[in-house]
Amino acid sequence: MKKMLLLGGSAQQVIAIDTARRLGLYTILCDYLPDNPGQFHADRFYQTSTTDKEAVLKIAQDEDIDYIIAYASDPAAPTAAYVAEKLGLPTNPYTAVETLCNKDLFRSFLVSHGFNAPRAQGYQSREAAVAAIGTFEFPVIIKPVDSSGSKGATVLHDPAGLEKALEYALSYSRGKRIIIEEFIEKKHPYLIGGDIFVSDGRVIQWGLMNCHRDARVNPLVPVGKSYPPLLEDRDLQKVKDTLQRLVTELGIRFGPMNVELIIDKKDRVYPIDIGPRSGGNMIPDLLGMIFGCDVVEMCIRAAMGTGCAEMTAAAPYYATLNLHSERKGVFEDIVFSPEIEPFIIRKNIYKKPGDPVNFFANAANALGIVFFHFPDQRTMIDMEENMHSYVKILLHGDQK
Repeated sequence: MKKMLLLGGSAQQVIAIDTARRLGLYTILCDYLPDNPGQFHADRFYQTSTTDKEAVLKIAQDEDIDYIIAYASDPAAPTAAYVAEKLGLPTNPYTAVETLCNKDLFRSFLVSHGFNAPRAQGYQSREAAVAAIGTFEFPVIIKPVDSSGSKGATVLHDPAGLEKALEYALSYSRGKRIIIEEFIEKKHPYLIGGDIFVSDGRVIQWGLMNCHRDARVNPLVPVGKSYPPLLEDRDLQKVKDTLQRLVTELGIRFGPMNVELIIDKKDRVYPIDIGPRSGGNMIPDLLGMIFGCDVVEMCIRAAMGTGCAEMTAAAPYYATLNLHSERKGVFEDIVFSPEIEPFIIRKNIYKKPGDPVNFFANAANALGIVFFHFPDQRTMIDMEENMHSYVKILLHGDQK
């Protein structure tokens, strides 16, 4: 029986373990958390950090693995590529994966290869960042170089709050390194985000979507996705051309990539974040509905060296909502209005009555995810943009 080493056993990664087993693989899991749910699904479990490259390599050698995957994990992706290269297993180049997982390396790559990029600079200390802030044009974004889900990110419109923003960013950086980059004003109402899928060096699935935000809570954190993207055909083609060129110049051979891009008011495409993995917030599930496929199985098979055929058909007007709270408290209930209920096709609620609820500072504070299928684009966008009118988060003491 072939063996697959999986890095990460969180609730959203369990599906990868189950899929690998369904495909007939013996599954070995690494995760540093002793209470991760994945350990109860894998055939064998090692309580080991997925970012410890040498420790994971030792396990891979001892177990004589055939494949390795870091499903939906930025921190573990370089480890998987490192181990695979050492053992001659299917992988994308380690240097490419490392570049995509470090924001300052990625910005340098964009500039050196002629892509549009905001002015940006990485810093190892608060002192260096403070000394350099006067050389930037506001607004700027300050964030860790090595985190995802908008964790640790702050937009500053002037130098006030700089120290707090730097401290916040450093608190989410594993390598204690931050990046300052100038803010790009977008042409379209939404950032372009979602996942693409690569096979034999070519993008074969374009899961590009509108990225929705809730400015009343946190304008940086995604609260949902909707498909198809509100882009003119010309702009959509520019985005596709940019992403395919990125894939080619990085040497990406296979697998999913989580993407976020902006088109500015001069019609220039800016890659903002590109991750060598499937997106969080159950994006693979959403794409499965849109494209009629099993994205997780595609990921597992890609890690086994199996290619995928190009996908062209896509069903429109699907969307998600990341359930979130504007305040801290104790979870009581979620009430969906009669207007929105007919369009709900799936609910994933993470909380039960009595559980603590945090302010929606980043994606980790989501209370659950709801999937929708709308009859038309106008209804989809209207309801997605006004979800606070249709979905009520009730905390202890609230009136129903």
